[in-house]
Amino acid sequence: MPMQDEEALREKLRKIEALFAGATRPGEKSAAAAAADRIRDRLGRAQREEKIQETRVSIHDIWSRQLFVALCRRYGLRPFRYRRMHQQTFVVKAPKSFIDETLWPEFETLSEALLAYLAEVTARVIREEVFSDLSDVDEMPEGRQIGPR
Repeated sequence: MPMQDEEALREKLRKIEALFAGATRPGEKSAAAAAADRIRDRLGRAQREEKIQETRVSIHDIWSRQLFVALCRRYGLRPFRYRRMHQQTFVVKAPKSFIDETLWPEFETLSEALLAYLAEVTARVIREEVFSDLSDVDEMPEGRQIGPR
């Protein structure tokens, strides 16, 4: 994996976080720690002003699930699951406005960037190491069915 591709992805992720943190000066946009602090401050205000509620989240893709859990933990939230909940389902306790206006939109934007990157890397490795034709399968007319119609 070319190092410059990974560094470009990292920079994109930092810019996305700065955008959701409301960075206003160019220097702030490169300061990921300051952006995370601003988001934690926003969460703290919302926790003081609003009722905390449980939000149930189901994310089937393991990479996206890891990203969402990491974002929660970054901002001081503790995702958990009740006994007998499926692996892809968990609960987050936070103000609804924070989840709806900050956490979930940031997650979706970051997830989109990461999944595009993973798809690109996966396709390149398959093309270079397995077989170069990554086109979809051919579509054929249905075969003759056996049995009564």
